[in-house]
Amino acid sequence: MKLLIHGRNLDVTPAIRDYTETKLTRAINHFEGLVKEADVHLSVARNPRVPQQTAEVTMYANGVVIRAQERSDNLYASIDLVASKLSRQLSRYKERLHEREAGPVHRSAAAEEAGAASLPPPGAALTDGKEPVLPSRGVRRKYFAMPAMTLDQALHQLEVIDHDFYVFRDEATDQIQVVYRRNHGGFGVIQPRDA
Repeated sequence: MKLLIHGRNLDVTPAIRDYTETKLTRAINHFEGLVKEADVHLSVARNPRVPQQTAEVTMYANGVVIRAQERSDNLYASIDLVASKLSRQLSRYKERLHEREAGPVHRSAAAEEAGAASLPPPGAALTDGKEPVLPSRGVRRKYFAMPAMTLDQALHQLEVIDHDFYVFRDEATDQIQVVYRRNHGGFGVIQPRDA
């Protein structure tokens, strides 16, 4: 597994690096074949009155993004919390894969190749051929590939990325939709409507 560790407002010492590697390796030990890359961001709040230290991990497992973030007063405690959270999320993801394999619907090799052909090649930038434009101050833009998926697949993605919402392209209509967690439980979907 490729592991990248970054620090914001702190120096990533060899002790912190070793501790992070050990914890994450232990957390994904049972899922070794699934996880290809992990990106770790460790940060400390700039305000000394706020003892907030954050560990944020983004893992890439067979094309699925699994993300977890934890905050506490201690950086090592944050790393422990995020490692156990990732272990639970990977376990859910693995269970979901087994359910799909055992289920009645199997994708053919030709369908998988067709889906892989629509993705950009590894290492290719999503911004090729686009003119760079600086965003207005305070606006952060993110660009990512958005393959078509079903609502069930989008709900699964929502479970593993640790966000309140997930934006996806609907497989049936090819329209952009948003699935989100409702405050009182359950999920909601925001769909575009013709005017």
